[in-house]
Amino acid sequence: MRPYFTTFYITEIEAGEAGRVTDHLHPEWANLRIVDGVLPASELRQEPPVAGMAGIVTGPTSTTVRFTTGTSRIWGIGLLPLGWAKFVTAPANAFADRLCDPAQEPAFAPLRPLVDSLFGPAPDEAAELARITRHFESLSAREVPDEARIRAAHQALVDPEIASVAAMAEQAGLPSHTLERVCRRHFGFPPSLLLRRQRFMRSLSQYMLDPSLTWIGAIDSHYHDQAQFVREFHRFMGMSPRAYAALPHPVLAGVMRARMVAAGAPVQALHVPPAA
Repeated sequence: MRPYFTTFYITEIEAGEAGRVTDHLHPEWANLRIVDGVLPASELRQEPPVAGMAGIVTGPTSTTVRFTTGTSRIWGIGLLPLGWAKFVTAPANAFADRLCDPAQEPAFAPLRPLVDSLFGPAPDEAAELARITRHFESLSAREVPDEARIRAAHQALVDPEIASVAAMAEQAGLPSHTLERVCRRHFGFPPSLLLRRQRFMRSLSQYMLDPSLTWIGAIDSHYHDQAQFVREFHRFMGMSPRAYAALPHPVLAGVMRARMVAAGAPVQALHVPPAA
């Protein structure tokens, strides 16, 4: 199952006397999140907020998702592009930068039984993880016709030395028009935007893991200058680096550190897929 997922992960939030906490998800691959407890309100930039959903599918994102939640347990299932191709029949670009209720969206009908049955009468992390694993194993017979191309494109994308679509296509061994098609259908975005997202997330992750760094110290070497990075920060996060640094990160700061230890990458976009 490793080629299809970033991680299965659980986040336990204790909101304390405040009752609610707010944080910002970073641009990432698609996710299914299943919530037990206070249901979150989530908001993609420039879109109306959605709330009251125990199951939330987030398509691949190129922007932040602002969320507010309370005391809860949240299981997350991160779908790599190959996982999207395996378990979702619809093209990824149809759900890019979207929040969906799997109970309402036909493309996610296979996920509904898991949302409905994941939690028992009492918290049981081992039993819940076993239910997630069994559910996806039961869906795993579906073949992925583009599998070799998806793997090749993804390996090229996560190479920090790759900075252009031409270089990505060459490393993946794919014609540029084929790379474009594969990325839009299975990754959610064209390769040019995916490469920009990788560069941005390498920079943001560096800063988040070591807040003693200045932004200058965290900026990826493929940026021409600080002004370009600031423009990209507005593109992906909807705010300036200074404004983001001033915000509390009650959920994501801890999640990124834990994910770095457990999975070797602090954010899903930087997850290196296993080789074929």
